[in-house]
Amino acid sequence: MRAPAVILPAVLAALALGGCGLGAGAAPGAIELLVTRDFGAQNLTHGAPLKVSGQETVMSLLMRNYAVATRYAGGYVQSIDGVSGGQAGGQPVDWFYYVNGVEASTGAASRNVRPGDHIWWDAHDWSQTDSVPAVVGSFPEPFLNGYEGRRLPVRVECEAVGGPACTAVVLSLRHEGVPAAIAAQGAGGGAQTLRVLVGTWARVAGDPAAQAIAQGPRVSGVYARFSADGRTLTVLDPSGRAARTLTAPAGLLGATRQGEGAPTWLVTGTDETGVELAAESLNPAALHARFALAVSPAGALAVPQGGG
Repeated sequence: MRAPAVILPAVLAALALGGCGLGAGAAPGAIELLVTRDFGAQNLTHGAPLKVSGQETVMSLLMRNYAVATRYAGGYVQSIDGVSGGQAGGQPVDWFYYVNGVEASTGAASRNVRPGDHIWWDAHDWSQTDSVPAVVGSFPEPFLNGYEGRRLPVRVECEAVGGPACTAVVLSLRHEGVPAAIAAQGAGGGAQTLRVLVGTWARVAGDPAAQAIAQGPRVSGVYARFSADGRTLTVLDPSGRAARTLTAPAGLLGATRQGEGAPTWLVTGTDETGVELAAESLNPAALHARFALAVSPAGALAVPQGGG
């Protein structure tokens, strides 16, 4: 078992236990703190204004605003407002955190909060995977402010450049203040470019990010899979079992990350209509607190299903 909040050096753990920021420097502005459980199914976020004091770490910000219990000398979050890690229904459950839609790779007490950061803590079942490398529920992050202090270039790769789905994605990004290059699928680019793949599953399936999703949540962190012919989309539950199978038209918005590269987002579907449904859902309201999202003419489904 890996500790989701990462075991921290003793000096940083001491800072976390104190519940204080680093002190020096101005408090970061325009930050958000979201606390949920069961893959975002239940919102535990307080309604009160966020309390920030000086240069905060992720841990100090959490402890300033919530009742937090720790273990392993303060380096591991055991509970937030009484919601504890451990076992639930015979499955392991723990707290994980994400900054701007990217799973944290460092301890919460060693990660400084930067202006514009969207910090999301979620307690969930990790029986299928202890790593969900990227999520869509902090949109427009990481496109707007990047991650780890770097704003990265964005490239939208489309099956049909100029088509309805491609246009909807680009307009959505620009509405959020994100400039994006547009290219046909298969365009080359560096590992530190945020890519958005827009196209039917049959066309994007050969991309490494899509191949990771096809291998299941243990590889990609995305709890959904397309059939071999791409004509159906199955949404999984936290144990990896099929919860709902959607026939065409159906779409998926998901994100994954390989190694230390930038995340890749997929706006895909069973057919062109499914892709358009997914593209229309690329907005903060539809994606809020979602690890991934499936869409059909009947509405939207959180991915995974049955997190609560």
